[in-house]
Amino acid sequence: MSDTTLHTLYQGPSRKDLLDCCKRLISKEDTLLLIEDGIYWALPIYQQQLAELGCDIKVLRVDAQARGVVSDHCISDDEFVALSVQHARSVSWF
Repeated sequence: MSDTTLHTLYQGPSRKDLLDCCKRLISKEDTLLLIEDGIYWALPIYQQQLAELGCDIKVLRVDAQARGVVSDHCISDDEFVALSVQHARSVSWF
C-alpha cells in the first residue's frame, strides 16, 4: 500500500467549492474518483480544471452510464475497490 489518498468527489460543477478545496489538498500521487453527480466534471467543458489537479482521475462507469456521460477514464466497481485498497486513506468530498 502506498502513502497516497483516494479522493472521491460526489458533487458536480454546481459545487465548485468542493473541487477548489480538493485542489488545495490533492497531490500528484493521489487519485481523484468522480462518482454520483461528480461525474459531470468529466464533461469536456471541465477538462482544463481537472487537468490542473495534476493527479490520476477516474470515473465510476456505472454512474457515468446512468448520467449519459462518456469518458475514457471509466472504471468498474471492482476497480473502485482495488483503488481503495491501493491507497493508504480516502477522502470523500460531499
